[in-house]
Formats: sequence, structure tokens, C-alpha cells
Amino acid sequence: MTIVVAMDGPSGSGKSSTSRGLAKRAGWNYLDTGALYRAATWLALEKNCVDASLLLKELELNQIVFQANPNNPTIKCGDRDISLDIRSQRVTDAVSQISTWPELRQKLVALQQKIILNAKNGIVVEGRDIGTVVAPNAQLKIFLQADINARAQRRENELNSLSITGGDVTQVAASLSQRDSIDSTRAVSPLRKAEDAILVDSTDLGLEETIDYIWNILKQRSLLGLPVVVVVGRPNVGKSTLVNRIIGSREAIIEDSPGVTRDRIRYEAEWNGRHFIVVDTGGWEPTAEGMALKITDAAESAISEADLVLFVVDSQVGAQSDDDAMVQMLRKSGKEVMLVANKIDSDRDEIDAHALWNLGLGEPKFVSAAHGRGSGDLLDEIVSALPEFGGSRIDDGFRKVAIVGRPNVGKSSLLNAFAGQTRAIVDDAEGTTRDPIDEVIDIEGRTWRFIDTAGIRRRAHQASGTDYYAMLRTERAIENAEVIIMVVDASATITEQDLRIISLAEDSGKALVIAMNKWDLVDEERRSTLEREIDRGFDQVPWAKRINISAKTGWHKDRLIPAVEEALLSWENRVPTAKLNAFLGQLVGSNPPPLRGGKQPKILFATQAGIAPPTFIVFATDFLEPSYRRFIERRLREDFAFSGSPIRVSVRIRER
Repeated sequence: MTIVVAMDGPSGSGKSSTSRGLAKRAGWNYLDTGALYRAATWLALEKNCVDASLLLKELELNQIVFQANPNNPTIKCGDRDISLDIRSQRVTDAVSQISTWPELRQKLVALQQKIILNAKNGIVVEGRDIGTVVAPNAQLKIFLQADINARAQRRENELNSLSITGGDVTQVAASLSQRDSIDSTRAVSPLRKAEDAILVDSTDLGLEETIDYIWNILKQRSLLGLPVVVVVGRPNVGKSTLVNRIIGSREAIIEDSPGVTRDRIRYEAEWNGRHFIVVDTGGWEPTAEGMALKITDAAESAISEADLVLFVVDSQVGAQSDDDAMVQMLRKSGKEVMLVANKIDSDRDEIDAHALWNLGLGEPKFVSAAHGRGSGDLLDEIVSALPEFGGSRIDDGFRKVAIVGRPNVGKSSLLNAFAGQTRAIVDDAEGTTRDPIDEVIDIEGRTWRFIDTAGIRRRAHQASGTDYYAMLRTERAIENAEVIIMVVDASATITEQDLRIISLAEDSGKALVIAMNKWDLVDEERRSTLEREIDRGFDQVPWAKRINISAKTGWHKDRLIPAVEEALLSWENRVPTAKLNAFLGQLVGSNPPPLRGGKQPKILFATQAGIAPPTFIVFATDFLEPSYRRFIERRLREDFAFSGSPIRVSVRIRER
């Protein structure tokens, strides 16, 4: 699956430089659709084509060819390289008008879509109608903008670097304004922001800052197509310990007893500048039954997605019959396999472990995952064996939704309701779900990744055994999610557990929707008491939308996804700096900050430091009372539609 990043925006906003920078960093292709229209415009001027029909005839004789290499993007018309010619002022003055010809746009859109289709792994496409017309199904859509003065200065600098005369900044600004008007008002494919595009204002951002900002979005949505390394082996051979050694932190759960790891857990790892995904799996058994069978099936599913398999064997006990069976299974998979002899704590252990050659998988890699012996050499071998792009892109781009709540509130029933079939085991007994269940589900033409989590019984430091591991995995699911659906049993009294989970969701900084489940069991008397409980217990998240549902019957489940979509849009909403400070000026003018020590704090300006969640920094001459910061937050929500998302507002003291 090719990852497509659609980059739209007006001329001079930084689309070309940002798109090329992203493509270079990701190792993807790059397409400047504006260059195609410039090439057609250049040809029209050269051949004196006064209408679309004449130009189309010339294009048949002089094919436009775009080299999609971000390191050296070139464009040819026929046999001539016109990469520099298309940047002339003559072409710039005419391109907007010629681009309005419907027949030309139809032909060039088809060419653009062909280039996108031929991209092997990923492509960054920039223009003015990419997210709306050319690639409406792009996994990431960015609308890049900047104020007219910044854009004019950038365009003048670009022209100067190419030794092209384009006039002073004022003249360039006037030309850009005229072009904006034409692009935005043309009948065919006008310049406009796609509904699901993320707005990025680059006025106050340098090129690298803009690239980093969008890069973080790509990482957050897992759109970078990293290679996948899957760690497999019999139970208790040290797989999770090895995973922790590879990622450089104690993330995977470790215990001496077998079967601690049940689900497939993905981590991002890095070694010598190479990033990849490492997947920890449960112990594989050829004759497994019951829960062990499910664990084995999950491990085999992970292998099917791998670019490299690390087959871990306990060197202290040597190769077992189960290891031989796994070798046969791995050979059938057709995947590249690296044999890892673990628990090599001395030279003597290494000599003894040479017997593992008999497995027929080549030379064993000797490591001690617990003590780090040989881990650096192993990582060198791993990164050298990995492809440049990996299988992680197969499931990439789906928005991640974590379903959380205390035990037996209907989380698994809700997942099954979304899926339209039984994906998760449902039982009246508490704690049926122990490991997070990760499911990709299509709902009304859009794909989502839902994670059904174990019910949270108590705080992590108070839990033990199964509850402890379930709590850790639930916290990890929340951390990796983009939006949380908090499921509450509306038919039962809201408990301290519910309130703690709400606090956990709020602290995570993720978008939040509250699903009041089992509404079919709520009578009139319960509704009156429930409202009072909600007012008392959920007062810290008044911004979270509440939806009354019945997961068991499917009643009102269709209202959840629109609420989730609204919360995500709020979570990724960016307020332009100019609008933010205009809003703040009006707010302070009508409601100035309260006096502090007899002095009136002055608010100088504000900026939005980030999204997901929206984070604002207010610069002031003195401390602002928490109540006033909450007032700013509340008004931000009202004026800029931040429903369903937390907002972070901080104050920095700066002398005037």
C-alpha cells in the first residue's frame, strides 16, 4: 500500500520545500503538480496556444515527464529539460489563467494520478487540489498556509536563488494576491482546504520546523512504513527480554513463568540512525490448546507481516522438538529468518551453542538478552538485513481508538457491535478480556483501528499478577491511541474506578468521548440520579461529548463515530497566530486579568505551540490566576470549536 501525503496551499506557503524535505526524510517519491501546470503553460507560450484544444495537441507531441526523485526533481517537455524555464516570471504570470482550462486539468490530473499509482512505497504530492481532487483518499492531508508578506519574501528569495528577476517584495506580493484570487475562484478544482486536512500555518515556522511538525504527525499516525522485525520462539526463551534490549527500555513485561506475553505488542526501535518496528509475541507451541492455541495463532499472524523474523532459542537447554517444528513453519512462511541463541553468558556457552547449526537456519547469533552480551552485534546484523521500507505500511493510516472502562461495562460488546460480528469474547464474568484486542474495522467507508482493553480494577501500584499486567497494557493502549471511548455502565452507580479512569484519560491528553452504555436498562428514576452523579463526577471533562448507547442491542451506536470524528478534528485543530491574538485582544479588552499584588498583569501575545492536544502559550508580564487561565480555555473552546479535546494553556512571564 502506497502512503500518499497531500500537501495543498497557496503559492509561496512553502509547499515545495516542505514536501521535498518530507519525501527526502522518508525516502519517498515527490510530485510537484504545480510544475506540471507550469510545464503546460511554458509549452502554451512557446507554441502560442490560445486555447485548450491547441495545447492538448502539442502535449501529445511533447509529453511532459516528471522525475519524482526529491533529491533531483526534474521536468521535461519532449526532449528538453525545462526545470528552470518554468520558474520564469513569464510563466508565473500566465500559469493561473491557463490552469483554469478544464480540458488541461483533466489531462494533468490523470497524469498525476498515474505518477501516484506508480510510487512504490510513499509519495508526497503538493499542489492546490491534491486533497480534494487528485488524491481524495490520501492517508494524510495538509493545508499549508502563511501570511502574504512571508510568502512574498520566500518567493523573492527562491527567484533570486535561481537568478530569475521577479521584482521587489511588494510586486511579488501583488502577484501572489492576484494568483490566490484566480486559484480560489476558478470553476474547476478551486484552491480550498479539504474537510479532513490539517491546517498548518508556516508564517512563524522555519523550513525544518515545518517539516518536523508534519513528520511528527506522520509518526503519530504510523505512516512511515518502517520495516517490521518479529521475535518468535517457544515460551520462556527470553523473547520479551530481548525485545527490551533491542528497544533500549523495559517496556515488554517480563516474568519467570511462561505465557506472560499473550498478545502481539509493537514497539519502535532505532539503531545507528535506522528506525524499525519490533514485535514481541507469545510463546509458540505446535500442539497448543485453549488459550495457548490463541497465543500461537497470534504469533503466526505476526510472522505473516514480518520483514525479518528473529527465532529465539534458549541455548541453555538447546534445540527441542518444538523448535524443529517451528523451523518447518518458518520455512513455509517464506520470510527471512535470523537464528538467535539467547542466554549466552560466557565463551563456554557460546561453544556449546554451536550445536544450533543443526536447525538448518545458518549461523546462530549469540546474545545474552539479560546482560547485553552480543546485543550490539545482533542489532548491526538486524539493520543490515532489513529492507529500506517495511511491512508496517500494510495497516498504516488508520485512526486509533481505545475503548476503556472498568470491568464488565460492555467494552467488548461495543467492539463487537462496531464489527458486526464477534471479535472479542463476551462473558458476564469480570475480567474476560486480559490483553488488548486490536481490530481494524470499516465503518461507512472509513477504516478505524479499535483497541478493546482490559477493565481497570485498581491503580497499577496496587495491582498484582494478571491485574497488574492488564493495567500496564491498558495504559499502553491509551498512550498509543488518538481518541478514547470511555464506556460507563449507565445502569449502575458511577464508581471511584470510573472517576479514576476519566482522570487517566484526561491526563493522557487524548481526545475523549464518553459512551453511557446499557441505556436500555435505565429507568426514569435512575436517569434523575445519573444526571446528578455525572454533574459531580465528570465535572473535570465537561468538554467530552456523552452518547447514550446500548452496545448489546446496537441502539445509537451510529452516533458514536460522528462524535469520535468531531473530537479528532478538535484534537488536531490549529488556530492561526493572527486569529489567536485577535481573539486574545478582544478577550482581554472586555475581561482583563485580575489584579495581582495591586498590579495589572499585561498579556503580550499568544501562540499555539502544538496540536494533539492543542497547546497554547500565553506570554504575560506577570502570573495569571488559574481561574483566568480556565476562562481563556473556556473561551477558546467556544470560539474555535475544541469539542471533545483537552486544551493545554500555559503562561510564560516575559518583561515588556
